[in-house]
Amino acid sequence: MDKVVAVIPARFQSGRFPGKPLHPIAGKPLIQHVWERCQEAGVFEEVIIATDDMRIVEAGFNFGARVALTGSEHPSGTDRVAEIARKLTKASLIFNVQGDEPLIGPELLRTLARKLNKGRSFDMITAAVPISPEQATNPNAVKVVLSASGSALYFSRSPIPYFRSTGPIAVLKHLGIYGYRRKTLLRLVRLPPSSLEQVEQLEQLRALENGVNIRVIVSDSDSIGVDTPEDVELVERKLLSKNRAPS
Repeated sequence: MDKVVAVIPARFQSGRFPGKPLHPIAGKPLIQHVWERCQEAGVFEEVIIATDDMRIVEAGFNFGARVALTGSEHPSGTDRVAEIARKLTKASLIFNVQGDEPLIGPELLRTLARKLNKGRSFDMITAAVPISPEQATNPNAVKVVLSASGSALYFSRSPIPYFRSTGPIAVLKHLGIYGYRRKTLLRLVRLPPSSLEQVEQLEQLRALENGVNIRVIVSDSDSIGVDTPEDVELVERKLLSKNRAPS
C-alpha cells in the first residue's frame, strides 16, 4: 500500500464555536477523539494535527499526537492540509479528516484509504450516507448525486435530486472527509475558487469543475459533526453509549 497520511486541520477561532477543537467531550478535547479514530483505523503511517494555535499544539502534545504548526493565513482547512502535504514528499495519499468529526468510523477510514490506494481511475475519494428526503431540505446537510460508476456528479446545499416522481434513488448526505492523491491536492489549492464553489460555498466543487473524478463510498453509518455548542450534548451521548457497548 502507498504511504498514507491523515492530516486533521484544527483552527481555534470559529465564528459559531470559538475554541471548538479543545472543547471537552466525554472527558477529552474534541480534537483528541478525531485523532483516536484515525489511529484506530490502522491504515495511516502518520496522523498529524495541523494548526496555527499554540493552545492546540500543547493539547496535542499532551495526548501524544504529532502536531504541525502552520501559517495563520489559510482560507480553508484544505489549504492548511496542503501546507503539510508539500513537506510530505514520500506520502502518496493524503487524507483530510475534519477536526470536528469525533464519531467518524475507523472502518470507513480504512475502506476509503484502501479504495483510493487500489483505484487508478480516480484521484479523490469521499463518503456519503443515505438520508430521508425530509432531511434533504437542511442547507447545512450537503447532498451529493452519483454516476453509475459511483463518482460524484454534483454536490449541493439544495435538495438533490428533485423528486418529480418516485424512484429507487436514495438521497445522499456528503460526509466531510476527503482522500487525495498528493499531486491532485497540491494542484487544486493552486487553482482559483471556481464559480460554483463560490455560489454554493463548497470547496469540492472546485475539483469537479476542473475535471477531477471524485469517487464516493456510500456508508451505512452517519457521522455527526460538532458545528455549534448545541451539538456537544448529542455527540457526547453517542460517544458514551459506544464506550459502554459490549465488545
